[in-house]
Amino acid sequence: MESRYSSSVFLFLLWVVLSFPSSTFGLRSCHFPAIFNFGDSNSDTGAESLGLPYLSAYLDSVGSNFSHGANFATAGSTIRPQNTTISQSGYSPISLNAYVPDVLSQLYNTIKNVYGQGGRSFWIHNTGPVGCLPYILDRYLVTAAQIDKYGCATPFNEVAQYFNIRLKALVAQLRKDLPEAAITYVDVYSVKYTLISQAKKYGFKLPLVACCGHGGKYNFNNNMRCGSKKTIKGKEVLIAKSCSNPSVRINWDGIHFTEAANKWIFEQISDGSFSDPPIPLKMACHRMDL
Repeated sequence: MESRYSSSVFLFLLWVVLSFPSSTFGLRSCHFPAIFNFGDSNSDTGAESLGLPYLSAYLDSVGSNFSHGANFATAGSTIRPQNTTISQSGYSPISLNAYVPDVLSQLYNTIKNVYGQGGRSFWIHNTGPVGCLPYILDRYLVTAAQIDKYGCATPFNEVAQYFNIRLKALVAQLRKDLPEAAITYVDVYSVKYTLISQAKKYGFKLPLVACCGHGGKYNFNNNMRCGSKKTIKGKEVLIAKSCSNPSVRINWDGIHFTEAANKWIFEQISDGSFSDPPIPLKMACHRMDL
């Protein structure tokens, strides 16, 4: 059993947006000329809505244009050093009480460093219901009693919720410590769980099954991930293929959401309905003293 907590377990999005109010009189819509994404793969949806091009990955320095921001998300990246592990048996309250504060401490320092470099508008997503990911459901043993009525692994979702409670408290502290920062906390967990639990209502199907993958109940095999090939009779053959219609699927490759799901999620959160303070993204450059 793999022991490492990967980015799929504590997955949250931190957007740092350069922003300028369109008017100096009262609260007006913000103009975001750039997005710096320190997180998951759904910033393209937000960039499209703001009229910005897709973000260049910061590792792709050749031929990239960083004038509209950059995407610092890389496969398997985590907030903590890569050589740090936690065992599956470490899901106890004692271990989490030590582990989660360490993760949040790293995040706190990162945000302070970005603030020190001039970042002022932060859009922070909490982590989603990781217990609903094929990556988790296929690879970790849970009992039937630990599966909720929608098929998600309750222990992992409880870990995510515990993390989110602590993350929200951290955001409150950051607002005190960074007097010029406009920090918005976005409850992505609730939005994603709603989509997964009511997939049919919103035009989706098979919410717990990866669109692109190979084999098993969840169409996920960690040794045969999306795009994997096998050599058969001297010829490379694509084994882990995409499903026929990704536009009605929620999970792409066992870990990430599909473009269609990310678009739906963004449409729910961009108006501020799941934000603290409850302001739309277009107003997120304004600091709201709570």
